[in-house]
Amino acid sequence: MSRPIRVPGDERRRGTPAATYRLQVHAGFPLQDAAEVAGYLADLGVTHAYSSPLLRSAEGSNHGYDTVDHAHVDEARGGQAGFDRFVAALHEHGLGLVLDLVPNHMGVDDPAAAPWWWDVLQHGQGSAHADAFDIDWDFGGGRVRIPVLGSADDVEKLEVVGRAGGADGDGELRYYGNRFPIAPGTGEGTPQEVHARQHYELVDWRRADSDLNYRRFFAINTLAGLRVEDPAVFDATHELVLRFVRDGAVDGLRIDHPDGLADPKGYLDRLAEASEGRWTVVEKILEPGEDLPASWATAGTTGYDALAEVDQLLVDPAGEPALTALDTELAGRQVDYAQLVHDCKREVTDGMLGSEVARLVRVIGELPGADRTQQTEALAELLASFPVYRSYLPDGREHLDGTVAAVRARRPDLAAALDALHPVLSQAGTEAATRFEQTSGPVMAKGVEDSAYYRWSRFVALNEVGGDPARFGSTVTEFHAAQQRRQQVRPESMTTLSTHDTKRSEDVRARLAVLAELPTEWAQLVRGWLTRHPLADRPLAHLVWQNLVGAWPLSRERAHAYAEKAAREAGTATTWTDPDEAFEAQLHALVDAAFDDPTKRSEIDAFVTRITPLGWSNSLTQKLLQLTMPGVPDVYQGTELWDFSLVDPDNRRPVDYALRRRLLAQLDGGEVPAVDETGAAKLLVVSRTLRARRDHPGWFAGYEPVEVTGSAADHLVAYDRGGVVAVGTRLPAALARTGWGDTALQLPNGAWEDLLTGTRVVSDIAGIAVDALLSRLPVALLVRA
Repeated sequence: MSRPIRVPGDERRRGTPAATYRLQVHAGFPLQDAAEVAGYLADLGVTHAYSSPLLRSAEGSNHGYDTVDHAHVDEARGGQAGFDRFVAALHEHGLGLVLDLVPNHMGVDDPAAAPWWWDVLQHGQGSAHADAFDIDWDFGGGRVRIPVLGSADDVEKLEVVGRAGGADGDGELRYYGNRFPIAPGTGEGTPQEVHARQHYELVDWRRADSDLNYRRFFAINTLAGLRVEDPAVFDATHELVLRFVRDGAVDGLRIDHPDGLADPKGYLDRLAEASEGRWTVVEKILEPGEDLPASWATAGTTGYDALAEVDQLLVDPAGEPALTALDTELAGRQVDYAQLVHDCKREVTDGMLGSEVARLVRVIGELPGADRTQQTEALAELLASFPVYRSYLPDGREHLDGTVAAVRARRPDLAAALDALHPVLSQAGTEAATRFEQTSGPVMAKGVEDSAYYRWSRFVALNEVGGDPARFGSTVTEFHAAQQRRQQVRPESMTTLSTHDTKRSEDVRARLAVLAELPTEWAQLVRGWLTRHPLADRPLAHLVWQNLVGAWPLSRERAHAYAEKAAREAGTATTWTDPDEAFEAQLHALVDAAFDDPTKRSEIDAFVTRITPLGWSNSLTQKLLQLTMPGVPDVYQGTELWDFSLVDPDNRRPVDYALRRRLLAQLDGGEVPAVDETGAAKLLVVSRTLRARRDHPGWFAGYEPVEVTGSAADHLVAYDRGGVVAVGTRLPAALARTGWGDTALQLPNGAWEDLLTGTRVVSDIAGIAVDALLSRLPVALLVRA
């Protein structure tokens, strides 16, 4: 089998990865298991494993983003011994490690498991860790408000366990399974009297939307914001990881949610200095046309922007009118997506993130010409209208200025409040400006990704993190322009197609892209299904059917889990906090019909059978593009074969590595697979492209579009990276009706070899005939023979 080239010393591991492979490490797949796949990853062709967070996290966490203690590797994931074994296995196979790091927040679901939080609750502002958390002590009267009670009356259900002088010191205050510390000397009296003396106040969970006084991650009450802008907090939360970096165990870093930080630039500067400039990417979602601040000490993002560029290329713009007409019919009106986004974001500012907006109002204080009500309304409108996740003053000042102008034009009644707020929010580094920036990102994420994406079901293949569902497809010319700019601006940024946070996997989106080529046929199916199996929320039914067809065949359990989550995220007919049992019963009946109604089942089977080969073609093209475009490609666990996963936790299911090893061994034995249900063709594309990137980095140092001529030229995308030429098929349904005809790839004269199939072709004055080149696969990876 192909093995990585060994480079003396650690230069290769500590430099920019050629490619990474994302592993979700948890109790069901601990570090010891991760160590066992190191050899397979080396054979696949990546240079670095890319791990989910590994520090001690909340009990039962399957993702690791709820760190409770930064000083230890999580024992459930294998602990320090498992980490050492994992790193040793990687190094044995010439691989490095990129580690996911969570600087913005800490898990506080179980205070007893989070030593810092426990200490703050026990000692209040006198705690050694009080400054680590972003708490507004004044608003709470010196107490942290914790929203855990079922109602205000539940304070009567508190219990004191242990008493002063006992083995437990002053004991604990308990509410069912929730444990809280008792401050020294305050443990006498009834549980209610004890509670009244604490540095925290247990309140009705419904007050979280309006009355909390600590910053959270989004609206998750059990994730408390950290103040890593404080050098002492930075040092304490990064000590272990930076020791791993210095010791050579960790070679690169992925930074989670930098938009939550008070000063992302300052944080990245400090991290770059402390890590000696290790390759670092940030989980930053860029809106279309937006760039990272040039001053940030980072190689780039985790790749949602690249994902959108690839996805858009495979969508046929000609399908937009028919799908828009269907969506209008189902919704009873033409959906104004921009207005939908604004309204969803207002629901967030006025609802789940009301506590954050209220704190911003308190920070700003009274302003001339605007009372508190006007000021709150103006801030909510600014947050709901902000066109990007946040600014980073002075970077992004134009977004603030433009938003103020837009809101003033739309809401002249708020002119006085806006005039007063504008200069306050423009002062870089002030608490008011910083808190506005920290709030606009969560408002965008919750309003768009977790609301609007589930409410607008016109074409869900585009409803993806970092995407723009209102933009229906792009051209090859636009794709080339984006890649040339990527090569110029952030050539070492990560690229991806699937992550643990994508709404649906790459292969589901690739199959759904076919619907844009068959919109009339799809609309007829949807109308028939709605007639036989109606749902009160017709757009939601359309969303569910698109996802079921995209992932079909899938188990009944997975289908039900997805439909219920989608409905509650949409929040139009049922919600997480107030489920509508009657509606959800109707929704589950709709899902059951896909399995139990013979007519519907046969229609789904027939349609999926027809579009599946076309989806495979799209999958291979999008994978080849992502792996060869400028940047550092990441392969999400398991997606080297077909992976038809929906939103988490569906996309975190176990991966069959034994199967992948066996198929890879067959490929290395010389087999060129058919494009079929085994997914071996995708594994061929992934392994051969990754090995080329690893072994021949010089082949991927530039970017030049390759000219395509002939009757089906629009169905081909091709570019030269500086030694290797990537060739992919697009819009395969229309192509199936016409064929390649005289379409040719215009490359320099001479012999060329396809690294995927071994096929040799000759370019002459007419170029390379595409029908011959792509006779076995819909993609090719050409080098000079």
